[in-house]
Amino acid sequence: MSFSPILIAVLVLGVTGAVFAVVLYFVAQKFKVIEDPLIDEIAEVLPGANCGGCGKAGCRAMAEAFVKQGNMDGLSCPAGGPAVAQKVAALLGCAAEAAEPKVAVVRCGGSCDKATSKNSYDGLQDCAFANSLYAGESGCAFGCLGLGSCVKACQFDAIKVNPETGIAEVDEDKCVACGACVKACPRGVIELRNKGKQNRRVYVACNNKEKGSIAKKSCSVACIGCGKCMKTCPFGAIKVENNLAYIDYNVCKMCRKCVAECPSGSIHAVNFPQPVKKEASEPAAPVNQ
Repeated sequence: MSFSPILIAVLVLGVTGAVFAVVLYFVAQKFKVIEDPLIDEIAEVLPGANCGGCGKAGCRAMAEAFVKQGNMDGLSCPAGGPAVAQKVAALLGCAAEAAEPKVAVVRCGGSCDKATSKNSYDGLQDCAFANSLYAGESGCAFGCLGLGSCVKACQFDAIKVNPETGIAEVDEDKCVACGACVKACPRGVIELRNKGKQNRRVYVACNNKEKGSIAKKSCSVACIGCGKCMKTCPFGAIKVENNLAYIDYNVCKMCRKCVAECPSGSIHAVNFPQPVKKEASEPAAPVNQ
């Protein structure tokens, strides 16, 4: 009895397929990964924003990190806040560390009236693209470009570009400190800082690292690096580096002496009930570093 070539080919293919199926089954059993059901439970608790503020690829990746580590040390979900932290801690059977609430802060005071336009940009409305082409309409290569890349990056509608000032502004009630706007800003103008008691904060609203005389040509409220704020701070919270003052929010006690001392008005104090009374003083000379 002879078999036709077609039948032989079908039998060979059938036997080969069956052998491969058996091999694949045993390989799958050998290397299969049994996922901890706790990952699904924690993923359900997380907000699902996938904003990347936790430093992970998304909420699912964050849930896996929680379960793998077994505790919350060094891990936090800024979008979820304390409420989500408590739920995750309960699922993990550990204590949730109280984290200081943060908020995004735009460190630029160069509004349209303070940093007047010297040219007009009519290109792609993207900060990274515009930053690669020119310094900015005012000539400051360190200030907010006002094209709204941070606005597009924010999933919580917490940041807008004020059409009157041309600068991005943060709604602190909506901001969850996910850091998406920080990553979107090509100039590093936006920073996450402690919200502070009663939402009060003191910070240098300038990012210009040029020497004072040059910085002032671009913006009338630019930090000139004079160091008067650093000298007057009783807590050592202020440093001047690369012609720019910076206030360490972990050290600052919000006495606001620096606000009164700053000759440029580049230090901002927000949410205080009364403004600081400034005393008349001699103009400060920039520190050349």
